[in-house]
Amino acid sequence: MADHYETMQISANAEPETVHRVYRLLAQRFHPDNKDTGNASRFRELTEAYEVLSDPERRAQYDTVHQHFWRERWKLVDGANGDVDVRSEQIARLTLLELLYTRRRTEPRSPAMSMLDIEAVIGRPREHLEFSIWYLTQKRFVQRGDDSGLTITAEGVEYLENNMDGVAQTKLLRAQND
Repeated sequence: MADHYETMQISANAEPETVHRVYRLLAQRFHPDNKDTGNASRFRELTEAYEVLSDPERRAQYDTVHQHFWRERWKLVDGANGDVDVRSEQIARLTLLELLYTRRRTEPRSPAMSMLDIEAVIGRPREHLEFSIWYLTQKRFVQRGDDSGLTITAEGVEYLENNMDGVAQTKLLRAQND
């Protein structure tokens, strides 16, 4: 499910005027005719979000589904013991690095991956990946581009290659998610 509020970078409590104002600003930035910052797919996502959020009836219907979806995303993957599972976090970081490593190796001209793509491949919502991304960014293993896409750095490649023993476990994690 697309998060229209996140797409438009606004709060779920945003007033209709704010929705309209933000849409106009972002639409100008991402319109395909904009040679500097145009992005056709981002523009389509933005327009779809605006069409839903600017219509009071459609927004009310969307909000019902969005609230349920949001609550489900925030549930812990395994809330049985309530403890922070450090090993699972380490595996998540290695999985993310492995994904970005593979992207850099197979598509060197466009090595960045969007959060939506990362979520889809790893099978975890972005809220569960934010800590990993923060850590990897602070360690300079990954970097965020102007478009918010993530790319592995040379330090990240070296770290991953030196910690290959943890990578075998990430393959098991992916197999569980498939």
